[in-house]
Order: sequence, then structure tokens, then C-alpha cells
Amino acid sequence: MLKKLLSFNILIILKNQSMSIWGSLIGGMIGFSLGGPFGMLLGSLLGGKISRARTRAGFSAVGQGQRMFALSLIVLSAKLSKADGQVSKEELIAVKDKLKIPDNELDQVGKIFNKAKEESAGYEPYAQQIAQFYSGNINVLEEVINVLFYIAESDGQVSSSELRMIENISKIFGLTEKQFLSIKESRKGSDKLNPYVVLESKPDDDLKFIRKKYLDLSKQHHPDLLLSKGVPQEVIEESKNKMRAINSAWNQVQKLKKVN
Repeated sequence: MLKKLLSFNILIILKNQSMSIWGSLIGGMIGFSLGGPFGMLLGSLLGGKISRARTRAGFSAVGQGQRMFALSLIVLSAKLSKADGQVSKEELIAVKDKLKIPDNELDQVGKIFNKAKEESAGYEPYAQQIAQFYSGNINVLEEVINVLFYIAESDGQVSSSELRMIENISKIFGLTEKQFLSIKESRKGSDKLNPYVVLESKPDDDLKFIRKKYLDLSKQHHPDLLLSKGVPQEVIEESKNKMRAINSAWNQVQKLKKVN
């Protein structure tokens, strides 16, 4: 039973979508000379034997970013799923559902997930490599944190150990406390969120300052910008949710400050 629980062979309904980021994911990343812990993990799955010339062809910078984003979520989700000492079926379904993994790619993705879950290495080296890969693209790193919250929430609540892990990953990524709290607060319903936390501001800040934060955050989390930075189309919905929270927070601030 437990073995089945830890497997990606879970029966759920998926939308019929083709996923360019999944085709030859393992080979594509190895073929792009990916080193560090990710390279070691993928190399161990293939025994280090792969034709770089074969896999490098047609691998664009955008494609590299998309594959790295997907790979990051698979590995960090595997680490996160056992942060509280157990891997729940709901969390595994959430990974599969959020990443929209097609049935024909479950085998290779499942191998990556299970390898990351079973290895003794912690999540920190992976988070450091992700931070280096997306250096200068803090909005993409924020989106990784956003999706990790989605995974952690899938079994009903975010445990204290999961929260600590996500917060520590955000620190490794270079996110400020305000940025982390903004993401965390944005996960709440519009009627429950603290608008000032979402907009990385304080109640006593003047409206001009808060409006600037609102405009900056709207730009940073716009789905089109994230797509251009390597966030796959398949996981962009969480960015749209963040945008909705930002807009809702701004509307609430205007009401609180009684702006006509």
C-alpha cells in the first residue's frame, strides 16, 4: 500500500495537452551540460551515458529555462513531500496535476521524483543551484515558492515543517522576508488576505508609495513576463492567482484609505 502511495502511478483525470517541456527532459538537461546536484541526480538515472551532441540539438535558451523550472519543481516537490515525515497521496496528485504531466511521460518524471525522494542529500544544494541558474530573475524564483505552497496545501494544510522548508528555500533564493510573506499571504482568499502584506507595505505608508509597490508587483508577476523568463505555460495559473491577489489587495487599500 505504501509503495503504491509513493508511486506516480495514480489514477486521476488529466487534460489532453501536449507538453514540450517533458519530451526528453532527462536527456535534454544532461545534454545541456547541466552540472551540480541536478546533473548528478540525472546522470545517476542514466549511468552517465548520454550523447551530448544528440540532445543539445534544438535546445533553445527558453527551452532550457522551461525544463529547469519543471525539473526544479519535481525535485523540490519530492523533498517537500516528505518534509513532515510522510508522503501523502494528495501531494503526489498535486504534483502531477499542477505540472500537468501526461501519462506517456509519467515514467521518466516518476524516476526523477523517486530518486530525489530517496536520496540522502537535502534540498539545500538544489535550491542553491536553482538560485544560481535564475540569478537576476527573482520573479521566477518567487513563482517556484508559489507553486511549492500549492503542493504543500494539497493535503489540507501546510505543516510547520513544510513551512520552514519553503521559507528556508526562499532565503536561499535571496527573497526578502516581505517577498516571502507576500507570497504566503496571497495564497489566502481575497476576503481574508492582509492587503498591506500582499503589497509589501505597511498601513502607515502613504498611498503613493503603496501604488508604486502595486505597479511594480503587477509588472513582476505578469504571466507574459514570466513566460518570457522560462516559466512554462502549464504552470502559469498560479501566477494568475498571484495577480488576482495583488489586484484585490490594491482595491482593498484604496477602500481603507477612502480613495474615490
